[in-house]
Amino acid sequence: MAQRNGLIAALDVGTTKVCCFIARVQDDGAPRILGIGHQLARGMRNGAVVDMEELETSIRASVDAAEEMAGERIRMVAVNISGGHPGSANVKVEVAMNGHAVNEADIRRMLEHGRAHHESPDRELIHAIPVDYTIDGNEGIKDPRGMFGDRLGVAIHIISAGSGPVRNLATVVNRCHLDLEARVVSPYASGLACLVDDEKELGVTCIDMGGGTTSIAVFLGGQLVHTDVIPVGGAHVTSDIARGLSTPLVHAERMKTLYGSAIPSPSDDREILKVPLVGEDEDGASNQVPRSMLIQIIQPRLEETFELVRNHLEQGGFDKMAGRRVVLTGGASQMQGVRELAGLVLDKQVRLGRPVGLQGLPEATNGPAFSTCGGLIRYALAHAPAPARGKRAAGAGDGSGSGLGRLGSWLKRNF
Repeated sequence: MAQRNGLIAALDVGTTKVCCFIARVQDDGAPRILGIGHQLARGMRNGAVVDMEELETSIRASVDAAEEMAGERIRMVAVNISGGHPGSANVKVEVAMNGHAVNEADIRRMLEHGRAHHESPDRELIHAIPVDYTIDGNEGIKDPRGMFGDRLGVAIHIISAGSGPVRNLATVVNRCHLDLEARVVSPYASGLACLVDDEKELGVTCIDMGGGTTSIAVFLGGQLVHTDVIPVGGAHVTSDIARGLSTPLVHAERMKTLYGSAIPSPSDDREILKVPLVGEDEDGASNQVPRSMLIQIIQPRLEETFELVRNHLEQGGFDKMAGRRVVLTGGASQMQGVRELAGLVLDKQVRLGRPVGLQGLPEATNGPAFSTCGGLIRYALAHAPAPARGKRAAGAGDGSGSGLGRLGSWLKRNF
């Protein structure tokens, strides 16, 4: 794996929070977190930018806090993409070899071919990941270089997103005087943070439950093979509570966090909650409602979310392929009973995922809500160029830039 000295910075721009991690690569190659900043996100809805000014303020505040804690300044960041309906497609490409040994140029030619397959003016390519090589129809080849054959084939997992939302996010990040080092779809980043190698090898679905979106990543054979984003998240649960109980959004969020559950319990009817009414003063009129009423609002929305996930997996044919393991992560996965409900709806074994393998991460930021940010650090580390250096040119590695850099780093990392 290529490594570099110096700093790595990750910026997780979510619908409900903006989070920045700054890490330094240790001598043993592991990243150590030096600075953390997180802020309420303003100017985002369902993973897409809706107000550039407000989002810029949120990002600046988050990055400033992380820089102050780390005592360092950053210029490059790895950023997550959850807006623009990220979607994935698996493309197969074959080229004639005419009997000579496979070399780097052949592989590059195939990947360019695969990218060209998927270029469209309204979608932007985020990742092109080589999943599996074949020579004369023989599958399962990890590294074809130096092999002989007549036809070389590759299956490429291509992930793209709407170019408008992707460019809007890039513009806001640039306005904060930061360069995009890499762009990573949110579920891929979360999977890198939470999953262990055996899970990725045997087949697992990582479900990242954010504020405005729920995103899915399916890993199999050690590779990411499918991604999808559903525009429903924890913020929708909050607004359901606010509407259902006629209470301000801030109180709805508080009630969801303190008393919310996805699964009813026998004591819910006996527990009475005080609900401040919308438009009233702090000590004005309020309602008394049993906790069971709150859970009757939360449960259907979360059930619907997991049903949408199940339908998306079935449509893509990944329901059976991904095996029986699901890892839930993201802030909205922390509510009581969510894991049990996911197990019931998806009929799979579910565990809660949190970022692993990051040194120096305090307890407060070691939960599922910070998985995407942790995964961005892991991704940036894995795609660092071989010559260790603190600063990189914009577009290096797997950034906003070329698929060739991306392929090169993928080959270095895997072979």
